[in-house]
Amino acid sequence: MYVILDIETTGGKFNEEGITEIAIHRFDGHKVVDKFISLVNPEKPIQPFVVKLTGINDKMLQTAPKFYEVAKRIVEITEDAVLVAHNAQFDYRILRTEFRRLGYNFERKTLCTVNLSKELIPDKESYSLGKLVRSLGIPVSDRHRANGDALATLQLFKLLLAKDTEKTIIKSVIKEGSMGELSDRQIDLVEQLPTETGVYYMYDKDGDLIFIGKSSNIKKKVNKHFTGTSNVAKKLQKQTRKITFEKTGNELIASLKENEELRRVKPKYNSSLKKNLFSYGIFKKENENGYISLYIDKTTTTDHTIGTFSSIIGAKNFLAKTSKEFTLCDKVNLISKAKTNCGNYNDTNCNGACINLEDKTVYNNRVKEAIAKYSFTDKNILIKDKGREIGEYSAILIQNGEFKGYGYYNLNHQINNIHILESIITKMKSTPNTLHIILAYIRKSNRLQLIELD
Repeated sequence: MYVILDIETTGGKFNEEGITEIAIHRFDGHKVVDKFISLVNPEKPIQPFVVKLTGINDKMLQTAPKFYEVAKRIVEITEDAVLVAHNAQFDYRILRTEFRRLGYNFERKTLCTVNLSKELIPDKESYSLGKLVRSLGIPVSDRHRANGDALATLQLFKLLLAKDTEKTIIKSVIKEGSMGELSDRQIDLVEQLPTETGVYYMYDKDGDLIFIGKSSNIKKKVNKHFTGTSNVAKKLQKQTRKITFEKTGNELIASLKENEELRRVKPKYNSSLKKNLFSYGIFKKENENGYISLYIDKTTTTDHTIGTFSSIIGAKNFLAKTSKEFTLCDKVNLISKAKTNCGNYNDTNCNGACINLEDKTVYNNRVKEAIAKYSFTDKNILIKDKGREIGEYSAILIQNGEFKGYGYYNLNHQINNIHILESIITKMKSTPNTLHIILAYIRKSNRLQLIELD
């Protein structure tokens, strides 16, 4: 017996969400034999983005039953059945959290239609419920409402049951027990973690560090490890006995700390570190007509590069964006292979360097401006970002083009005085990978403040 489940929530902090709507269809493998659909008063406000997504607002829920009023019905309709949901670990976690608040330990076996779909219907572009059912021709109405999504999941599950002719996947998943269910030990470990950005460290019973990770929500990421089905996740679930963490305030410092510590410690359940996080760079040279050309080539070092990239697509996109930003010529930058002028010249986005019309000095000065903006060569810079708490800021120090380390400060005089700044910086090793991480982050973030130092 199965129960197809979908839950809508208020949104908000991890493990603090409340249920706003629930739909359960009890399914015997052939037909629905019972169902329960209800709005639920979560006794807390709904996040604005959730209101926009689901159409459920606080006013609609004023007269709806509270969870304790529907809890008995949920227990009864799910009794002796396997919970089936799209991303089952989410719905199951929410239900267990609500029951835990009532002092009741709610336990059921679960099946996730995301995981089953990946096994039985491989190579789909997306496994999100909406895109997946649409690609399978399954009709869906009232998307992002509990009953609409539950009915779509029910039709998807029927298709999966039909495709699993050997029944091997469903048997193996059920045999493994409750996917998404945390043991009491794991719940205790997760509960003490923050929902903030930082680096976390997982240890075994002997105190050995077995995994290092980073996340913008440490609690959520560790919970994923404890509910995951990969080989590494299963090993972490079995062996983790202690978790420590360090808040960083922002993802850049988290990435730098993770990179440094993985290189130094090499925990056994982290995948092998790549020697280089990048494989392409943008370089400069003067062409036969005296114009500075920016071009893409493979590289294993950040030396003499304007920037490094993990893929050639990323490098091409950046070069195209920079060419447009500084009115540079696609032909000079080897983007265009035109025999005469580049296409941008016709659109007035090129001033004619492709056909030697633009003054070389004027053109090359713009190239130098682009290089100055997007590279660290010989620069002394402080990168300012948010800190770990209100009123605190983080500082990443670049001296003579090399990464020196990071620190946190509250008062501007701490960074205006180079001696104080150097004393609050935690030193880290500058490598091609650290410079790549910093430059890549700067390219995608508009929040950072770059302060040039004397």
